[in-house]
Amino acid sequence: MAARMLMVCVLVPLLYQVWSSAEPHHNEEELQPQTLYPWRNQGKGVVRVKRDWIIPPIRVLENSKQVPENLVQIKSDKIFTGEVIYKLEGPGVDQEPKNLFEIDDKTGIIRSKRPLDREKYNSFTLKAFALSPSGERLENPTTIEIVVLDQNDNRPAFTQSEFVGTVSEFSVPGTSVMSVSAIDKDDPMTENAFLSYSIIGQESIPANAVTKTMFGINNQTGAIYTRDVGLDREVVKSFRLKLQIADMGGMGLTSEGVAIIHVSDINNHAPQFSPTSYRMIAVENREDYEIGRVNVTDRDDRGTGNWEAKYLIANDLNGNFAINTDPATNQGVLTVVKPLDFEAKNEYILILMVENVNPLSNKAPNLPVTTARVVVTVVNENEAPQFREDPIQIVVPESVVPGTLLKNNIAFDPDNSVLRYEISRDPERWLDINRDTGDLTVKRNFNMRSPHVRNNIYNAVVKVTDADGVSTTATVSITLKETNDFPPQLFPLSGSVCKDAGWTGSGLVLTAVDEDFPPHAAPFTFKMPDDLSINWTVIQVNDTHAVLHPLLELEAGEYVVTVFVSDSGSPVLGAYAQVNVTVCPCDSFGDCKSEAGAILGSSVGISFIALIIIMASIALLLLLLLLAVAVTACGRRHHIKKGTGLLVGESEDDIRDNVFNYDEQGGGEEDENAFNIDLLWNPHDAPSTPGSYYPGSGVPRGKQPLRKDAPHNLPSPIYPRRPPADPTDIEDYINDGLEAADNDPNVPPYDTALIYDYEGEGSLAGSLSSIASGSSDGDQDYDYLNDWGPRFQKLANMYDPR
Repeated sequence: MAARMLMVCVLVPLLYQVWSSAEPHHNEEELQPQTLYPWRNQGKGVVRVKRDWIIPPIRVLENSKQVPENLVQIKSDKIFTGEVIYKLEGPGVDQEPKNLFEIDDKTGIIRSKRPLDREKYNSFTLKAFALSPSGERLENPTTIEIVVLDQNDNRPAFTQSEFVGTVSEFSVPGTSVMSVSAIDKDDPMTENAFLSYSIIGQESIPANAVTKTMFGINNQTGAIYTRDVGLDREVVKSFRLKLQIADMGGMGLTSEGVAIIHVSDINNHAPQFSPTSYRMIAVENREDYEIGRVNVTDRDDRGTGNWEAKYLIANDLNGNFAINTDPATNQGVLTVVKPLDFEAKNEYILILMVENVNPLSNKAPNLPVTTARVVVTVVNENEAPQFREDPIQIVVPESVVPGTLLKNNIAFDPDNSVLRYEISRDPERWLDINRDTGDLTVKRNFNMRSPHVRNNIYNAVVKVTDADGVSTTATVSITLKETNDFPPQLFPLSGSVCKDAGWTGSGLVLTAVDEDFPPHAAPFTFKMPDDLSINWTVIQVNDTHAVLHPLLELEAGEYVVTVFVSDSGSPVLGAYAQVNVTVCPCDSFGDCKSEAGAILGSSVGISFIALIIIMASIALLLLLLLLAVAVTACGRRHHIKKGTGLLVGESEDDIRDNVFNYDEQGGGEEDENAFNIDLLWNPHDAPSTPGSYYPGSGVPRGKQPLRKDAPHNLPSPIYPRRPPADPTDIEDYINDGLEAADNDPNVPPYDTALIYDYEGEGSLAGSLSSIASGSSDGDQDYDYLNDWGPRFQKLANMYDPR
């Protein structure tokens, strides 16, 4: 293995040896590096500098088959003083990609362990270390740059499997069509990636339609262009080009590709009618329907704007017809857009023209403009009658009288047939129509307040039919003009006015109601007859209200005032109305008050609040007086002697011993006549004759009414027989008796005439029935009332015979 050894020492204490991988090694002796110490052979002028390793980049050819391969040897001058161990770190050694390089730790030779690929890693930067056996760093680490040299090991390739382009027909030579591109993974700075494009084949579609070479390509840029004339869309549709790309300027590796070039159409053919003469039939009085089609031919590309036709009618001045293009067939569709009238014209001759949607190219042949002649025959049919207007507009006043003619000559028949008229819809039956002439008249009076009148418009429907039964309807729209039909009515017709209001005070506010609509209603005018305006006047406030005032202060009482109110209609309508006015004294709010209230509210005498306080004080004094009398009466009850007068007992015992507890009176309807019942009636004294009843009770005599809310035949509770001796406990005595009566199941119901218990025998007190006896007050002696004290003095005075 021959080798070229490069031994360089540049003012550093490090020696290295490099083998060039570009040349084969000749023998094993040459692999041994020679160690040079150039600074020792120098003269006295050699200057030592800082010890650093300076190593130029090491170039290694990619894809080398000689692996492992020695790349470089590094040495430190520390080998003269002791043992040196060399280490290597970096990408390709202990970093990804690992195991590409290694170093002999004894000799310092760096080797490649595997073939390198420049397309993956084009360079490596490593660090070399010189260490002592103990691991001490003897020299500063040095950087070793390994550059991978490129080989032409990659074929160029097109960026697309198929390139597609378009060129217009009849393009001149040199017209740019499209560009193709390719890539090469080799080093772009070398010939290995210098590409060259070429066309190595051409096919026409249809096959053999064109045999000459129509396209060229720029070998450096890949731009394809036209080389010759003769691109006709009607002859050839497209081309298929076989392309080649080669590196090393066309001398290296190659690849192939495909380019498809379509020839696009230009509008170089004008459409032509085929045939140029047509006959069609149209029915009168119909519109928006097809009557026929016309055909054209065009050699341009189908479905494009160069092929699509656009039709025109040259002589349809009235616009009765229209022609449109069917996008699928490119035919012209002729339609009637306005109804035709056979009686007016029974035949039309139309001249049609055609052109393409896209403008015609200047490369098209110069041919005359094509036209077509269409004869349209109109067919007669029975036409429906026609109204002269729809809706039929009529404007009349609402007060128009029945029999008035509203409209005549409302319809006609194009075929001059006899017509019959009728009303199809008339919700209020206000209209009438002559069946033969169609004269529309008023049948009944109009009413603006009808629910069928909206915004002053009433709608009806009339129908006309010809002799063949063909009919037509139309709406009759009647606008009713408001007329002044009703006079306004005054409101209110009664009210009150303060007595002291006078001319400047408040009065009675009047208004009016008018059944008419504007402008025949408000503003209203309020007046008083001249002969009745002595004490009263009416003042207009606004368009709808007025105030009725007295002209002088009147006495309180009822007054009848006549007021005239009129509207603003034409003619003006008005009405008299009598207003009942009550003149009364008023409070501070302007409301009428009673005579008592007037007195209390006057400024003379005491105020109303003071009077209330005085009356409350008197009532309190009376209450205290009654309580004192009751207490005194209880204290003197034992000293009343027999025969002294009313309510006087025959014994010294407390008369309360002989008072029985009576059932509670009900609160029903029959209580209203309770005063007719003998309150002191004794059931033991009553007869039990059949048919006899207790007065006002509806209960047979001799039978006790039963309660439905309690069981029957239960024992009655024990009533308190003797009250406490202390009169202050009389309230407890009464409450105990009341509670016993409430819990007694044998008492009668509430809503009955009550039957009282038997009072017992041998009572020393006189019977209370004497109250209802026929005796007069003169038979009684009331002098004892004078002995009861001042609290009963007023009662004694009432019964004083003097």
